[in-house]
Amino acid sequence: MKTSLSVLVPVYNEQHLVYNSLQGLKVLDTSPNLERVEMIVVDDCSTDDTPQVLKRFQREQTGDAGSKIQWVFLRHEKNRGKGAAVKTALGRATCEISVIHDADLEYHPRDLIRIVDVFLDEEADAVYGSRFAGGRVRRVLLYRHQLGNEFLTFLCNMVNNINLTDMETCYKAVRTQLLKSIPLESDDFRIEVELTVKLAKRHARLFEIPISYSGRTYEEGKKINWKDGFRALWALAKFAMSDNVYQHDIYGSHILARLSRAPKFNVWMADTIRQYCGNRVLEIGSGVGNLSLKLMPRVKYVASDVNPLYLQTLEALSNDRPYMQTSYCDVTNVASFPQLDEGYDTVICLNVIEHLEDDRRALLNIRSVLAPRGRAIILVPQGQWNFGTLDTVLGHQRRYSKVALAALARHSGFEATHILEFNRFGTAAWFFNGKILGRRSFGLLQIKLLNLLTPLLRRIDPLLPLPGLSLIAIMERRDTAPQGSRVAAAANAQLKTADAKKE
Repeated sequence: MKTSLSVLVPVYNEQHLVYNSLQGLKVLDTSPNLERVEMIVVDDCSTDDTPQVLKRFQREQTGDAGSKIQWVFLRHEKNRGKGAAVKTALGRATCEISVIHDADLEYHPRDLIRIVDVFLDEEADAVYGSRFAGGRVRRVLLYRHQLGNEFLTFLCNMVNNINLTDMETCYKAVRTQLLKSIPLESDDFRIEVELTVKLAKRHARLFEIPISYSGRTYEEGKKINWKDGFRALWALAKFAMSDNVYQHDIYGSHILARLSRAPKFNVWMADTIRQYCGNRVLEIGSGVGNLSLKLMPRVKYVASDVNPLYLQTLEALSNDRPYMQTSYCDVTNVASFPQLDEGYDTVICLNVIEHLEDDRRALLNIRSVLAPRGRAIILVPQGQWNFGTLDTVLGHQRRYSKVALAALARHSGFEATHILEFNRFGTAAWFFNGKILGRRSFGLLQIKLLNLLTPLLRRIDPLLPLPGLSLIAIMERRDTAPQGSRVAAAANAQLKTADAKKE
């Protein structure tokens, strides 16, 4: 198995070192696991002779036919900082993995070959090269500077519950698709903190390997200083509080990121449906696995979604869970459903069918993969009277009543054996935010407050004189599907098409 690597090289006032630094990167041509290497050099408006050195180096690259390396040279017309240069380079990256390489001689490019190998051997999402984990060689320098790095790493580990040894390392390698999906805000050295915090919040599968390090003194041109240390502390506090970890996309990934800040609420939901779950489970719309992790282990648990970013996170979770499988699954397309010969005894589909124009077709598709007398656990929003701006933003087509949900089950070949009301307190909050204030997003403070109060709310929820914000229907598959149904006919046609493709 081979991969490709984009090397992002921010450059600022390195006229004496940048030539040799770029020359050193040519060692990547020798890696047997790299089929293509892309060097993207960004001059951040250097004021010394760096531009002339880069032009000379560029002229010397004659395009060796046997080389895997391609060179791209860019320049900022105004000095914007290391983070800005990294983001500019990332915008041009087209390889599977991207790594940052400073344009001095502190780091040894041969270590990048070992970093790439970790992606292939461990299915990593990100790999850091640690200067303090026992590399082959390390120049002895600047003890107080090392103490500062270790202190920042300690705080970062405490905030994110990880155990890095070197958060400030330059050699941060990340799968390019993942890196591009993270909204990077920092234009200076604070990008080191920001990227680490956001990778942790995205549950990235993060590894470290020891690397060699030849640090330099300030007399030799080192640029980071004590002021950057204080900026890093502020950045750590800022990004620890932020949930801006997804670019805005068609899947609404940024909305889920905010909702995931209420893990106690997910525990409540999992506890509510756990007794109805069997041992062969398909979850449709798993997101990043917030609920899935609370319901496992099972004999078989298939976590699915349509969002490729979520599927990456789920795949990382499945690496250490042999009973867990991940799959793309579009509830509107029965051909996309992961099949199980004996059928699933449970299909979980929470906060999904209210987004669909044809919710009956979705339920018929779910029915088709269930074993006889298998169960579908369906959660939907309750009360069309409570439809407001939050529903519009989330893409809800409708809200449901108990009667409508029971009828939908019947017309789709199910019997709704239980319909539970869930989260009565949330009804008032939803009405206030979506109907009275007309809000179009969830406040972070509100989500944190929800998480804090959930243990109390779940105790008093049955006592509140309010309808539940959501309905949870436990639907049991009937032996025969409804006959003459337009939706049933469409579902059967899809099944025949899928079978034909398999043959």
